[in-house]
Amino acid sequence: MRWENLSGDGTAETAALFGTDVVTRRFDTPEFRGITFHEVRARSIVNRVPGASRMPFEWTVNPYRGCSHACVYCFARGTHRYLDLDTGAGFDSQIVVKVNAPDLLRRELGASRWNGEHIAMGTNVDCYQRAEGRYRLMPGILTALRDYANPFSILTKGTLILRDLDLLRSAAAVTDVGVSVSVGFIDEELWRTVEPGTPAPERRLDVVRTLSAHGIPCGVLMAPVIPFLGDSPAQLRSTVRAIAAAGATSVTPLALHLRPGAREWYMSWLAEHHPDLVRHYEAMYGDGAYAPKWYQRRITRQVHELAAEYGIGPTSPRTHRRIEIRPERAEEPEAPDCTQLTLL
Repeated sequence: MRWENLSGDGTAETAALFGTDVVTRRFDTPEFRGITFHEVRARSIVNRVPGASRMPFEWTVNPYRGCSHACVYCFARGTHRYLDLDTGAGFDSQIVVKVNAPDLLRRELGASRWNGEHIAMGTNVDCYQRAEGRYRLMPGILTALRDYANPFSILTKGTLILRDLDLLRSAAAVTDVGVSVSVGFIDEELWRTVEPGTPAPERRLDVVRTLSAHGIPCGVLMAPVIPFLGDSPAQLRSTVRAIAAAGATSVTPLALHLRPGAREWYMSWLAEHHPDLVRHYEAMYGDGAYAPKWYQRRITRQVHELAAEYGIGPTSPRTHRRIEIRPERAEEPEAPDCTQLTLL
């Protein structure tokens, strides 16, 4: 990926990655210790999904690259290669911040060539990761989308989205707004090891409760369902039951997939924490990035049956856009590079 026409006081180290003008900052505070922020001024912020993609929308906005959630399975890890950065620890700790994202979005939404298409956010890395607490890019982004009555959706693991509740409500009054929260399991021991930088699953379900209570219907992406660690019938049942109790309007399961970048990091983690499972994963994912179709169908059937049992049903497309995610091929670093999002 190329970064040009940036501004700020650059360093030789980051100039080679992004251009001649990049500000690199490290904050010695508990919430950001060990994280380096590369502040850049992007040339564009509304990114077109590649034409070969089967996405039901054409445009995304990603104000950050890299993610401090540090999910060991994260599909977006491979995109850090486009920046010549490490897809393991570097993805977790080297965060690119597009500091001009709100102003740039407002300019692009106001351009005569823009036709008001749906914009998806959170399709690459989480726009409500910890960095957002400092940089506060999303309020400006949401305000621009609201002012132009531009439809949008957000997928997140971050509880920080509740800070912007009033903006979401005012946007929903003038355009279609879809929100989904990612909760693949509620097992706390599993959460602490595979998603160490994220809010706890129960806190994410609190987000669903709060949004729903304030008139913002919210679905849950049950992802990833992790083979041998989070996919037992009892685990699936307890997770769907908790999702239903939180008031989710929908639940969409997605089995773990391991693309290059994520695959190496996850398998290294697996060898350290669950060495007895390595051979099972090698057999299961030996033919590619995705779990076998029989496994995906089984998980989908089980979750859908549980959802029906606990009363999670369809909603009106006018009041909510359910985000259903299926595997998709990576095309470009800014695209939602391994998911297909169906907005229903």
